[in-house]
Amino acid sequence: MKSYIIASTLAAAVAVNAVPNWGQCVCHLAEAAPRRLRELRLQALDQLPPLPPTALKLRQAVPAPFDSLASYPVDIAGFDFGCATDGTCTTSKAVPPLSQYSGVDGAGQMQHFYSKGMNTFRLPTAWQWLTPSLGGTLDSNNWAKYDALVKACLNTGAYCIIDIHNYARWNGNIINQSGGAVTTSHFVSLWTQIANKYAGQSKIIFGVMNEPHDVPDINAWASTVQAVVTAIRNAGATSQLILLPGNNWTSAQTFVSNGSAAALGQVKNPDGSITNLAFDVHKYLDSDNSGTHVECTTDNVQSTFLPLAQWLRCNGRQAFLSETGGGNVQSCVTALCAQLKFIKHNSDVFLGYTGWSAGAFASSYELNEVPNGSQDTLLVSSCLYQQNLG
Repeated sequence: MKSYIIASTLAAAVAVNAVPNWGQCVCHLAEAAPRRLRELRLQALDQLPPLPPTALKLRQAVPAPFDSLASYPVDIAGFDFGCATDGTCTTSKAVPPLSQYSGVDGAGQMQHFYSKGMNTFRLPTAWQWLTPSLGGTLDSNNWAKYDALVKACLNTGAYCIIDIHNYARWNGNIINQSGGAVTTSHFVSLWTQIANKYAGQSKIIFGVMNEPHDVPDINAWASTVQAVVTAIRNAGATSQLILLPGNNWTSAQTFVSNGSAAALGQVKNPDGSITNLAFDVHKYLDSDNSGTHVECTTDNVQSTFLPLAQWLRCNGRQAFLSETGGGNVQSCVTALCAQLKFIKHNSDVFLGYTGWSAGAFASSYELNEVPNGSQDTLLVSSCLYQQNLG
């Protein structure tokens, strides 16, 4: 994962609202055709007046955009099987996606994808799989199996996203918003233990929580996320990327309008910076954005990613699309390739994308991305390798 470069002219420019025309010159460039975005942005910057003193100060506080697409991975699912959207998880239904445990060769899948250009894998797991009792210690047997998947990922040379797949809940109770049944401290305990295991691994990415939804108080949720970020950093994981998820299934389309961006924008590292803190967003392309239908029907570029890119650019922030996908049909090839091409060409604000899903899914699964030997599915071969997007 590329490092941030502090002191960016662009980052300073979008942070200064008091200077006439700065927002107009820079922020509205998101409306330009993706292939000309970088050229137009640089032309606009060349025409700007010298930075005022306020901008020179602000430029030290805002992380600069990455110069190119950082991550283009897939999910390797299995440890999350048995989890429902209310945060109940029947761990007996988990299918550890490793040959020695289930016959599913997740390690081979990652080696295959990595050899063809992917560089990141998201590894979802149930909270209950890791700590069967709320607030308890990591289960040694279950942890060893999950850690084996993480190590198989690291052994490829890829980045590995730790993803807690519980929808901001434990057994139906929302974290920190359930009358004390599930507290922020319970969640911090989990993440402290995980961060202690991987503090020295520079290629670990911490995905705080999969798809929070129907969370009553987004500011209270942001407080919980802040506590997790602080715990991860204090455990010694000071340089790794942390993904911050919002409400409404962390939908990219409503991330700003539902208040998630504003609330999570207040989350900081212990030193007060936002370095390596990115928003975690999801977006599917079927009729109800559920990711449960084979056909793709939505134009996510115009409805979602163009306005989100503009907001991110104007506010000096970045996001990671950690779930997206569709069926292996032509409608999804057309729609998903267009979406991911936009992500690729706006890589100053989008760090990457993750396709859902490979791992332990059967070939009959609607959104299957599991390769058949060396043969990729239609959607993977058409869209998920960024070098094929143009």
